[in-house]
Amino acid sequence: MVLSRTIGSDSDASLHSTFASRYVRTALPRFRMGEESIPKEAAFQIINDELMLDGNPRLNLASFVTTWMEPECDKLIMASINKNYVDMDEYPVTTEFQNRCVNIIAHLFNAPLGESETAVGVGTVGSSEAIMLAGLAFKRKWQNKMRALGKPCDKPNIVTGANVQVCWEKFARYFEVELKEVKLSEGYYVMDPQKAVDMVDENTICVAAILGSTLNGEFEDVKRLNDLLVEKNATTGWDTPIHVDAASGGFIAPFLYPELEWDFRLPLVKSINVSGHKYGLVYAGIGWAIWRNQEDLPDELIFHINYLGADQPTFTLNFSKGSSQVIAQYYQLIRLGFEGYKDIMENCQANAMVLKEGLEKTGRFNIVSKDEGVPLVAFSLKDHSEHSEFEISDMLRRFGWIVPAYTMPPNAQHITVLRVVIREDFSRTLAERLVIDIEKVLHELDSMPSRVTAKNEISEEKGKVKKADLDVQREITDAWKKFVANKKKTNGVC
Repeated sequence: MVLSRTIGSDSDASLHSTFASRYVRTALPRFRMGEESIPKEAAFQIINDELMLDGNPRLNLASFVTTWMEPECDKLIMASINKNYVDMDEYPVTTEFQNRCVNIIAHLFNAPLGESETAVGVGTVGSSEAIMLAGLAFKRKWQNKMRALGKPCDKPNIVTGANVQVCWEKFARYFEVELKEVKLSEGYYVMDPQKAVDMVDENTICVAAILGSTLNGEFEDVKRLNDLLVEKNATTGWDTPIHVDAASGGFIAPFLYPELEWDFRLPLVKSINVSGHKYGLVYAGIGWAIWRNQEDLPDELIFHINYLGADQPTFTLNFSKGSSQVIAQYYQLIRLGFEGYKDIMENCQANAMVLKEGLEKTGRFNIVSKDEGVPLVAFSLKDHSEHSEFEISDMLRRFGWIVPAYTMPPNAQHITVLRVVIREDFSRTLAERLVIDIEKVLHELDSMPSRVTAKNEISEEKGKVKKADLDVQREITDAWKKFVANKKKTNGVC
């Protein structure tokens, strides 16, 4: 009779339940590499468990970035996740897909292309990289012009509104360009075209207009900006151009507002950026920079790669990047077509109206966003004497909702708003549910004492003077900004 026995060892981790193993009972080093390996099942479980504490991406109403795609596209993404886009020689079809996307988007933005003319543009990691590239093109073209005129070219500036996304500040700081900001005012939260043109001088490399402000979704008046600049250029002899930051609105305006002139139909618009990972309906990691024509992109910024007997120009800040998002963008463009994108944008806009009307019915909010623009709802409390938008944002987290509260830029920083971005996967049912949960939060706040002690009266010599509502609002806003900042400091790691 043959006797057999199983020899156990610490290394034979497959014999043990994942949760019964020593790997989930022993603390792992967080900021140093461990001395020993651990089983793949344990590594997966440990990471997966911590990730459960993240918010639900679909309930993250702070983000413009796509959080849902069709399963068929998910399969394409996973099948191409190991392709490095920069290897154009090895993956020529992926490169061809990018070129097709550039041409489709250029035509969508009414680029003045001939029948067989190829569009000028590039895929990027996002709109931040696209803006950096467009800004570099404007700066280099301005420098070349000033050198040819024998004038100094060491003090370029760019004119924007104070509502621009932080990537514009990064461009100005990283590439040594002065950022001239048009300040906002209460009730007017986008760049005033007249004030912007007044700030233009001979050293202005471009004026940046926003098609879809991050703050309230509003489209800036690019047509009026163009007309005013045409007049100023004619008077001064300058040729100051326009860049349109259409990160959010570039995939909205062509479908919801086709008659709106904001793109290459305007002669001074020389470049446009758009985020494919926002309303282009692709997961995070894809943006596009499109130029009006070849002369608007200085050739000395372009590197040329020869592969398969053809010249492949490349203009990027990074080198290696994944191919999957480019493929996903091409999938959406051919899968949905104009009709599909139009239906989705109309649905987003309709759900934004449902949410807006629900909030108005509470009687507690002022709507800061506009009906025409990016489908979002920005709103603020009518009464700030007891509670603030920051409290509402904080309490909505208990229901799973991530709704940001923030202050406006100068000179409207005393205004605090909440903002809900309506994406493709935010249904009418969710919009109605959010209103219900906001009403619950309001009811609970009404039954609580103010979490911020706002003294409505101050002593002035012997008498007492009541503070203005605006002063009270500013006190509460400042206190909550400090509270949120201190809360973030406890996270330990940036």
